[in-house]
Amino acid sequence: MTATAPRQEQLWSRCAGCASLLYRKRLRRNLDVCPECGEHARLGAPERLRQLVDPGSLRLLPDRLPEADPLDFVDALPYPHRLTGARASTGLAEGVVCATATIGGHPVVLAVMDFRFLGGSLGCAVGELITRAAERALDDRTPLVLITASGGARMQEGALSLMQMATVSQAIAALREAGLLTVSVLTDPTYGGVAASFATNTDLVLAESGARMGFAGPRVIRQITGRALPEGFQTADFLLEHGQVDMVVQRRSLRGRLTALLAATHAGRPARPAVPRQEPASHRERLADDGAVVAQPPDPAAEKDAGTPAVRDAWDTVRLARHPGRPTTLDYLDSVFDGFVELHGDRLGADCPAIVGGVARLAGRHVMVIGHQKGHTTAELVARNFGMASPAGHRKALRLMRLAARLGLPVVTLVDTPGADPGVSAEEQGQAAAIAENILTLTVLPTPVLAVITGEGGSGGALALAVADRVLMLENAVYSVISPEGCAAILWPDRSAAPQAARALRLTAPDLRRLGVVDEVVPEPSSAAHDDPAETAHRLRAALLANLLPLLDVPPAMLVRLRRQRFRRFGANRVGARAGLR
Repeated sequence: MTATAPRQEQLWSRCAGCASLLYRKRLRRNLDVCPECGEHARLGAPERLRQLVDPGSLRLLPDRLPEADPLDFVDALPYPHRLTGARASTGLAEGVVCATATIGGHPVVLAVMDFRFLGGSLGCAVGELITRAAERALDDRTPLVLITASGGARMQEGALSLMQMATVSQAIAALREAGLLTVSVLTDPTYGGVAASFATNTDLVLAESGARMGFAGPRVIRQITGRALPEGFQTADFLLEHGQVDMVVQRRSLRGRLTALLAATHAGRPARPAVPRQEPASHRERLADDGAVVAQPPDPAAEKDAGTPAVRDAWDTVRLARHPGRPTTLDYLDSVFDGFVELHGDRLGADCPAIVGGVARLAGRHVMVIGHQKGHTTAELVARNFGMASPAGHRKALRLMRLAARLGLPVVTLVDTPGADPGVSAEEQGQAAAIAENILTLTVLPTPVLAVITGEGGSGGALALAVADRVLMLENAVYSVISPEGCAAILWPDRSAAPQAARALRLTAPDLRRLGVVDEVVPEPSSAAHDDPAETAHRLRAALLANLLPLLDVPPAMLVRLRRQRFRRFGANRVGARAGLR
């Protein structure tokens, strides 16, 4: 019996939908779709490619990158051990497989995520590989097809994994500018930072039947809101009903639908020779002969921050960042800026109170200021949804950013949010796509953008206002891919391990300055910002002027190019080089 058990396991498979016992070969012939109930089983990246591309056309792109553990992250296991286990169990180098191929005779570049590899999480290596695939599509002038399957950003890489949302988005933006088609196919599941960036900011968004997609997962939403979720919540049909995808496609029809879309694109575009992608000279100088990014020597002037920030435990800093007395965006608009005129509404039906924005003056110069607003009292916090923006809030911010660009005004953003609104209505209104569009727009906005993390910088909700030319951070602020409590619950799993998770995430200003995520740390008064708001405002005003004035002389095209270079450096090669410097 024991000798035949493995063979029985290989011959038969039980459907996760209807629990039917299915002959494995029959299931495979049916593309891993249950013939009884239609349940679409999850596919690994190699099998997905086999089903989609023309036989003999597949050419895998390089997937070996320098080993990097940028945070020296340890939970129940050291991060390198988790990577080793994922590679052994999947046979993959990372959580995405990238390739060139043809589909129905039409050339494409594909990036296919694999949920089996650490939940398809988006880390620096995955971001780098997808970005390279997009750059290959740009070089070859071919469409890019993304197949997503992910639980979100990779916690073990902290804020650096968050940066990949911007890095990949700006690669998508470059394809848009070149008039090249981008398509994402959502498969089960697609959540978090992947949903709120490249999975939803492509030209076309298809959902495989049975796929689920959202910014926040159902368990998180239930825990936070205490509400029962609607029938079919976040499923492909739900997404179609709420206008968030172009179509829902059965797996057996997916190849045909992609072929038709690619054919239409090819018919509408005259043939053009491939144009080699030219990197700016300043970027080329940072490339070794083999294409790997070489770490630059630290700039002593850049490393030197005003004052000497006190060294605090990360968990103590988290508590200071959340202090109810900490100055809010409206406080800074009153103390740092002059003549603020608030502008309301997303022009689609709502005005989110968690985002405030409008025109103000900074030392006599007009700027557009946009920020999260929490409040100090319980009533204020509830009225402002604790600074957690809804899709309407992100769309209001987007409207004001675009207005600023048309008027030639610099944009200053003040970031202080535990994260985007995780509610049911936010998901129904397209929270992930709203964040993704903000990130994408900021990568191409032709006006100076200066962001300040003033309190909590929580995940994609923070990044939606923080893709900037310069990112400043108050000394006792925090910026992270996930809250310490959330990280502890998933990786330890014990919410009481939140202080330990806070230290592992490297979410404090000095840590993020060393990692290059923020450009300057603004010192607070000796205790904290809430004990001397006037002095904090004075220091913030000086830092804003020192960083904004040089940006005003940079031509718009150069601003966009340098902003893209800023986020492109968060690829795996650069991170590996930084890790090696420690």
